[in-house]
This record gives sequence, structure tokens and C-alpha cells, in this order.
Amino acid sequence: MSYTGFLVIGVLADYVGTSRFVAGLLLGVLFARFPRISNGKLGMVGLLPKPVRLPLMAGLLALCLLRFLAQGDVVAALCTGLTMAFVMGFSWLRKTLFARLSSSVSQFAGGRKTTAPADSTVIDGEFRELKD
Repeated sequence: MSYTGFLVIGVLADYVGTSRFVAGLLLGVLFARFPRISNGKLGMVGLLPKPVRLPLMAGLLALCLLRFLAQGDVVAALCTGLTMAFVMGFSWLRKTLFARLSSSVSQFAGGRKTTAPADSTVIDGEFRELKD
């Protein structure tokens, strides 16, 4: 991941026509997030809104991947491709692992029935007799 960051900063510096230091500062300012307290709740504030960060990051990685493939640099393209796959799949992986871990822990919670019925087509109900 660090090597891919180094590669992305190098490609960005080449496209913008600046040094790697200035390109790194540009990316740092663009993706930086800072904590803030608003209405008594802790939140994060940044230059980019949350829905824009992941597509922009993926776009930068895809641009670098295409450039490395065009140059024939296989190692840099492989590192960039693996990082792009990880960035794109991380949220799904985190949700899946958290759901699996929480389901295994919730089995041991006493007094609660958290499992679903075995057959979803069976309707479970209670019947009471009325006294005449």
C-alpha cells in the first residue's frame, strides 16, 4: 500500500508538473479529515464529501494502473491493481466479517433467541379457546 501511494504521488507529480512533495501535499489536503464536535456529537469533516472519496481514490488508482500498463511496468501495475481491488472490496469485506463475528458471538448471549426459523414458509401462531 505504501509503495502504491509512492507510485500514485509520482504519477500525479508528473501530470501536474510539480515535485513529489507538492503532489503529496495536494493529496494530503484533498483527502484529510479532521474531528469536530457539533451538537455534542463527535464527527469528521473534510474537504471531500464521503460519497466522493472512494470514487476519486479508485479513479486515481485506475489512472495510474493504465499508465503503468501502457509503459509496460508490470510490478507497478500489479501493486496498483492489488491496492485498487483492496480499496474497492474493503467495505464489503468489513461488513461481511463483522456480521460473521457478531453472529457467532450472539449465539452465546443467554435469554435471547436470535436464530431465524428453519422454514420461512411456516407461519407460527398461537390459538386460544374462548370460554362460553
